[in-house]
Amino acid sequence: MISEEQFEKELTLIIENAIREDVGAGDYSSLACIPASAQGKAKLLVKESGIIAGVAFAKKVFEYVDASLTMELFIEDGSIVEKGDVVFHVSGSSQSILKAERLVLNSMQRMSAIATKTRKYVDLLKGTSTKILDTRKTTPGFRACEKWAVKIGGGENHRFALYDMIMLKDNHNDFAGGITAAITKTKQFLQEHQLDLKIIVEARNLDEIKEILQNDGVYRILIDNFNFEDTKKAVALIGNTCLTESSGNINEHTIRQYADCGVNYISSGALTHSVYNMDLSLKAIE
Repeated sequence: MISEEQFEKELTLIIENAIREDVGAGDYSSLACIPASAQGKAKLLVKESGIIAGVAFAKKVFEYVDASLTMELFIEDGSIVEKGDVVFHVSGSSQSILKAERLVLNSMQRMSAIATKTRKYVDLLKGTSTKILDTRKTTPGFRACEKWAVKIGGGENHRFALYDMIMLKDNHNDFAGGITAAITKTKQFLQEHQLDLKIIVEARNLDEIKEILQNDGVYRILIDNFNFEDTKKAVALIGNTCLTESSGNINEHTIRQYADCGVNYISSGALTHSVYNMDLSLKAIE
């Protein structure tokens, strides 16, 4: 995974680009009718139940826009919230609050939806040793926040990007001349470039599982689009040789059955690509 320092840089880039995109040359709506000296206060209001996420990110946004803005926090990231709950108050320059409003809401609505879905999946896995993973199926330019939301919801992050883990999927294996060739070339590449990266290899069937197991140095096998029975057989074949991960069209109706097959991880792109934003609003307090 990426370092804490790199993750913080990613968050800063998200904020910088979002403010550039949204504010541009200036927030003329506020500049036109709100005096620069005006002070105000607003509340983050929850309008539907779920898991709140993005509170800490909102603080970063307010600090970036105007370091003099202050937050009074009532509900922490990862908490269950209900309609009518107030997560925080923000006070200071009215112009600054309005400048940050849309980015805070867009981010928190998206992150809360992801955290809520992740928590649902985590709850479905209770009593098993299987952990839920996200994927790279994220919104371009917003990945760091979406993966942060998965963690807030109780899930775990897969690789952040193409540079922090090796993942040999079907196309890599086919283009490289087969699974064994792909693994062999990868290990040579890592050695030549003095890179310490874990290797995950995707298998499409039980024969490919057997071939992967003939190669050393594989950290995890991705058991992709297998049915329940073949997943059980794959787990039995792999044993303790390496870790296992199920993936491919797994949803809330099937996730428990895949966990019961004995896999270590289940990865789901749906955590980030198939959510509906939680309804939140930032309302001025008179």
